[in-house]
Amino acid sequence: MQKLLRKLFFTELLDGTTKTQKIAYVSLMTAMCVVCNMFFEFKLADTQFSLTLFFSAMTGMIIGPVFGFTACFLGDLVGFLYNSAGFMYMPWIGISMGLTAFIAGLVMNGINCKKKAAVYIKIAVVCILTFILCTIAINTTAFWLIYNNRKVPYFAYLVTRLFVQGQIWNSVFNYALIFAFYPIIEKLVNSIKKNKNS
Repeated sequence: MQKLLRKLFFTELLDGTTKTQKIAYVSLMTAMCVVCNMFFEFKLADTQFSLTLFFSAMTGMIIGPVFGFTACFLGDLVGFLYNSAGFMYMPWIGISMGLTAFIAGLVMNGINCKKKAAVYIKIAVVCILTFILCTIAINTTAFWLIYNNRKVPYFAYLVTRLFVQGQIWNSVFNYALIFAFYPIIEKLVNSIKKNKNS
């Protein structure tokens, strides 16, 4: 039980660091989420592309589930407070970003298997779970309940949001980035750990 609780709070990177260092890591990842929310969103026809899924998952993988959730939720909130562009605050987006980090941190750090094939299976599990729970269950459902007033049946709205508005392509793009960049992030984290221990 104690081992599971440690994995909820501390990745190998954060394990053994001081409180100040932990705060610094969470602050750094929060700042990256703010920057992502503010500058890494663009539109192509009706499809809005954003790198929030990628950054959220990487945040959870780097600093763990609970700290990852905190950084992503705060990153979304601070990004909104800095530049709302006249829109209302949508807390479910911050929750889904946080949950993406939580799932990624829990799966990647909680399941102890470092073999290359197992790592990519874990990434696939992260992608499937976050797509179902965050993109569909939280974001799509919240938009349907709040903006659609249930005029369109949920399944029709889901298909429209995924395929007409292009959320499926945004998700696929972000998940491809996770697969592509995970080895680089892992090397970076291992390098930081080595410097910390030397």
